[in-house]
Amino acid sequence: MQRIGIILAMQEEFEEVNKIMVTSEEKLILGISFIIGKIEGQNCVIAQSGIGKVNAARVTQIMIDNFNLKCVINLGSAGALDPMLNIGDIVIGDELSQHDFDITAFGHAKGYITGVGDRVYCDENLIKRFQKAIDNLDDRNYEIKIGGITSGDIFCTEIDMKNKIYANFDAKCVEMEGAAIAQVCYFDNIPFIVIRSISDSPNGNNAITFDQFVQLASKRCAKILKAVLKDMTLEEKNC
Repeated sequence: MQRIGIILAMQEEFEEVNKIMVTSEEKLILGISFIIGKIEGQNCVIAQSGIGKVNAARVTQIMIDNFNLKCVINLGSAGALDPMLNIGDIVIGDELSQHDFDITAFGHAKGYITGVGDRVYCDENLIKRFQKAIDNLDDRNYEIKIGGITSGDIFCTEIDMKNKIYANFDAKCVEMEGAAIAQVCYFDNIPFIVIRSISDSPNGNNAITFDQFVQLASKRCAKILKAVLKDMTLEEKNC
């Protein structure tokens, strides 16, 4: 049986997805709890990775090794880099980069990773599915952007850092896990996508904004996920 792997970094994000899941069992592997069940008829496995690239990469590889995955979906919150993004807006990632990976001393561009390159690209079919599902939501009062997402092991708060990351990577938003998940999926040849809801914008005081709006971002991501998986089930029934 193939499953859709869903990875959330934070407790708030995990809880919102778990609410929409019909659970069949919990499996503990290397101290990580994997919840197996169905969302809108789709066989899924979800896990909370914890914050940061190493945590995210570890859980991704464990999930791939132990469950027969047809794709990986990473959902969560992010800080806006694009000045046109507002709290609650959705970014559908089309490419992932690591803004804190630096071997420029050897003549490579910032973010370049040996054997990978400076970008890893999300699955085009998943991008289309998420865009279609979000467009069809009746009560949508937020914007959707398709574009780059960049990750690093730092909660970005400083405006100067935000501007440098935006200038170097031309990404829509910044977070701490997506690119690591993307890199593991790239190596293992697993289709993946990263979806982020904007919870804050680096401005020197955005930790407060993040705490206020991470729940909104989590609920919005869970609702979008539910719509996408419902569409998948309807398509399969009509085939």
